[in-house]
Amino acid sequence: MKQPLAHRLRPNSLKELAGQEHVLGEGKPLRQTLDSGVLPSMIIWGPPGSGKTSFIKIITSNPVYEPVYMTAVSAGTKEIGSILKQTKTLSLTSKKLVLVLDELQHLNRSQQEILLPYVEDGSVIFIGISTDNPSFSLNRALLSRTTLVVFEPLKEPALEAIIERALSDKEHGLGSEGIRINKEAMDYIIVMSNGDARKALNAIEILAGIAVNKPDRLITLQDASKLSEVNLLPYDRKEDEHYHTISAFIKSMRGSDPDAAIYYLARMLESGEDPRFVLRRMIIFASEDIGNADPAALTVAVSAFHAFEAVGMPEGFIPVAHAAAYLASCPKSNASYKAYLNAKADLKRHGYLDIPKHIINPVTELGEKLGYGEGYKYPHDYEGGHVEQQYLPDKLKDKRYYLPKDIGYEKIIKAYLGKIRKGH
Repeated sequence: MKQPLAHRLRPNSLKELAGQEHVLGEGKPLRQTLDSGVLPSMIIWGPPGSGKTSFIKIITSNPVYEPVYMTAVSAGTKEIGSILKQTKTLSLTSKKLVLVLDELQHLNRSQQEILLPYVEDGSVIFIGISTDNPSFSLNRALLSRTTLVVFEPLKEPALEAIIERALSDKEHGLGSEGIRINKEAMDYIIVMSNGDARKALNAIEILAGIAVNKPDRLITLQDASKLSEVNLLPYDRKEDEHYHTISAFIKSMRGSDPDAAIYYLARMLESGEDPRFVLRRMIIFASEDIGNADPAALTVAVSAFHAFEAVGMPEGFIPVAHAAAYLASCPKSNASYKAYLNAKADLKRHGYLDIPKHIINPVTELGEKLGYGEGYKYPHDYEGGHVEQQYLPDKLKDKRYYLPKDIGYEKIIKAYLGKIRKGH
């Protein structure tokens, strides 16, 4: 049975490996280390189809290494321990054990503890593979003893080179079948692959089966567009892409870029993100990043949440997009948010200071005897609804927490407070 195209086209050297020039290009530290014959323990973190497995097969192909492949999901502490004990036998043959552990994000505490001494003394070369951020799942001791190598989704030139090789390679690819592809189809496959070489090659293999029956053997855009687009968006609601995308969404709104905000909103919702999660973040954003620069922003965000609950999907994206565009386009101020943090810091610094007696209600006879409420000035009895008096504790009486910005509605607030605050 013929092996899949993606497997047949695995590169045999670092020169043949497409992409990842940022870590494996000529002159890069890791490339120099590998070229010198040194193989360090490392953790390779990157998305599917970025070349992690091919890279490992290349760097462990030297006969002095004895690579053993396992997965953190199926390999228990006992199995890993049994493999590690082989180091003593291998040392007699001058071979070095390379333990390659896939799905590293599932490595539990006991598995990490049994690995640590072997990695620390160098008796084992440890290579971990993860599609998730390893800093969330590994302890610092193991992280500090390995080199973190971050693989990125393959860029367009790398994917184009891989596809061209698939169509031209007569020994391992489709070169002997005379299959061709036009530019529009090539561009479509590259875009829909989202940096995943395996997806691109699987698409080419399917399309080649169609093209081989055509007189011109040409893969066209019409052919490529027939491929299912299901699950092509790289998004996991529980992992890194979830956090990356919501971060990009929030920062786009904070930067007053409604176009980018709507793009990331669509990316989340079309990939299955819970709209309620996005809406909750928008409610927080309305107060944290807009605040009194546009007091209506919070009303819009809360209304969008209730509107979505009333409408649901598929139409529910409409009020969500409405609110996102509004929040992104509002003037921004974090003055009220910062005011609270500064007040909180003073609470930690000074504890609960005494409240001025004149602003405490004398609700009991004892309170009256203690002077509660004595000398309080009722602002509405004065012109303009304001009268100068102390509200903060004595130690903080001149403190200013809320410093409104000269933007949006907060500009009006700033002007008003500037008139009534003495010494401001």
